[in-house]
Amino acid sequence: MLNISHQKVGKKVHEQFELHSLNTLHTPRSAVILKRWLIGISIVLLIVMFLPWQQNINGKGDLSALAPQDRPQTVQNAIAGRIEKWVHKEGDFVKKGETIIIISEIKDDYFDPKLPQRLQEQLSAKQAAIESYKAKIAALSNQIAALHKNQQFSLQKARNKVTQGLAKVTADSTDVVAEQVQLAIAQTRFNRGDDQYKNGGIISLSEWESRKLKLQEVKAKLVSYQNKQAISKQELINARIELNSINADYAEKISKAQSDQSSAYSSLAAGDYELAQLTNKIANVDIRRQQYHVKAPQDGYIVRAIKMGIGETIKEGESIVTLQPANPQMAVELFVKAMDVPLIQEGREVRLQFEGFPALQFSGWPSVSVGTFGGIVKVIDRVDSKNGEYRLLVVPKPNDEPWPHQLRMGSGVYGWVMLDNVSVWYEVWRQLNAFPPSLKEEPQEDEKSGSKEKKK
Repeated sequence: MLNISHQKVGKKVHEQFELHSLNTLHTPRSAVILKRWLIGISIVLLIVMFLPWQQNINGKGDLSALAPQDRPQTVQNAIAGRIEKWVHKEGDFVKKGETIIIISEIKDDYFDPKLPQRLQEQLSAKQAAIESYKAKIAALSNQIAALHKNQQFSLQKARNKVTQGLAKVTADSTDVVAEQVQLAIAQTRFNRGDDQYKNGGIISLSEWESRKLKLQEVKAKLVSYQNKQAISKQELINARIELNSINADYAEKISKAQSDQSSAYSSLAAGDYELAQLTNKIANVDIRRQQYHVKAPQDGYIVRAIKMGIGETIKEGESIVTLQPANPQMAVELFVKAMDVPLIQEGREVRLQFEGFPALQFSGWPSVSVGTFGGIVKVIDRVDSKNGEYRLLVVPKPNDEPWPHQLRMGSGVYGWVMLDNVSVWYEVWRQLNAFPPSLKEEPQEDEKSGSKEKKK
């Protein structure tokens, strides 16, 4: 029925006639309430669509430490041995240098309990041998110097003898020449006297015989001087031979002494080498005996024993216990997708939700989130870690609520890296189209530090 007229007849009809079907035609109250709720919700949603929404990149990771030395580590033994005693148990706090476990020796080279004393005795004997080598070298050096000195004296003596021989040969040669002159004179006188005696008897027989005797004497004397000259020349030759033989004789003696000295030097070098080996072995034995006590490398808590039984043998460099360093600088290892890494810079705010702690998180409205904690991006890995994801190291945000002290290494963490603010409708549209978050400004990489910064 069209409501053309402003006059309502329904009330009059209702008053005059009791019509059941007419009473059932009114609008239900629940529909009116639903209508109002829908209108209110639509208005609220429309308003919400224009509210600011902070874009974010979510990721999942584990609790760790910022510095590598603060992360859980294993304690290894430096030498092979057998477990003798556990000084601390799992859960104990140990300080740096405290003994965790005591081991004993299993190598037969080090079984002797008096091994350091024996090695010290060998060291003393080797030092004495080295001193004797040094004394021998000094004695041979003195001997070589004396031989050189005697060689010079002998050479000078031989040179003097050669000079004397030359003088004697010269003197004898002069005597021979003089006698040859005398012989010529005696021969002339004899020849003249012989002519005079034979041809006229001018001289007497006695005179002739006297001249002949004189000639014989001069000849004999000349032969004597010639023999003497030959002996002098032979002595000169012998003196020269002796002069030349002196160098050879002393060269042989000096060479032998130098050879002995070289052998002594070689023995000294071998002794020094063996002494260095013994010294090194003594130091190694002392250090090895200190390794029987496996000590904590830093303050921390013993988390888990890997080798346990008394009498159990362990190899060199084998892990014995796991140690959690005390007071680590907490950080979160958060893994994000590769497509989101270009949007993240060092210093970006992160909201964190730790497993085991109740939280109500509105990722787009961090101000109304409950139970989450603040952090900032400290490190962005330059290579992917696992499943093509990249690791972020997140540290506590300064001047924000501190992270719970009950946190333990390895506990799970959910994180949201906060980006720029956009409208809710834009975020809904982005999510429906599977677009990545967007930034108002392109991140730029600092040339010096290599970290990303926003372009100014």
